[in-house]
Amino acid sequence: MSELERPERLQIMLTADELAALENWRFDKRMPSRSAAVRELLRRGLTADGFLTAAHGTKSRDFGILPHSADGDGAVDGVPQKE
Repeated sequence: MSELERPERLQIMLTADELAALENWRFDKRMPSRSAAVRELLRRGLTADGFLTAAHGTKSRDFGILPHSADGDGAVDGVPQKE
């Protein structure tokens, strides 16, 4: 088995209404998976809060929350970095 591109797992509990809203948004935006939809919504929320700016030319395969760093956590000295 190859090494996972996203080795961190996050489990969340949703109500039926929250799951329906997620699925409706996912299908409307033609997202490839629930995970991709959740990552994109999280990225959008962080961006709206001024925490994260989207890189120009980001492709759907690049959906992620923070940019990669040498140690893979997207942080410098433990502090997440903005692009």
